[in-house]
Amino acid sequence: MTEITRIARQFIEALPHAAALGLRLEEIGDGRAVIAMPYDPRLIGDPASGVIHGGAVSAVMDTASGAAVMSHPAGPASTATLDLRIDYMRPATPGQTIRARAHCHHVTRSVAFVSVVATDDDETRPVAMGHGAFTVDRPR
Repeated sequence: MTEITRIARQFIEALPHAAALGLRLEEIGDGRAVIAMPYDPRLIGDPASGVIHGGAVSAVMDTASGAAVMSHPAGPASTATLDLRIDYMRPATPGQTIRARAHCHHVTRSVAFVSVVATDDDETRPVAMGHGAFTVDRPR
């Protein structure tokens, strides 16, 4: 396990919301991260359909984005979300794991920019897509 992977895992496991949502870090490195959120009936937003609430989807997307920033070669010691715009494309299929794949594509002195896509088992049809800006907090 690389140092970046170890730190990212510890960071994610320490987040109370990550534990509550059952988030699992699947991949990380070079400004990319994949985090999975298994289907959980406690997260249903629409009882009639069994669809997961959009807030849970946005949380996994935000967490994956922050992990991508921290794994970027020019990445910071820590980060926080400045802005995250999410477009919901369709409801996630009930019973399926949601995966957020984030890519930190540009880092300036003070801001990192990320793109993120959430999918269920059908990776050809996104559940949601987003773009965000994150703080760059360098070690002193």
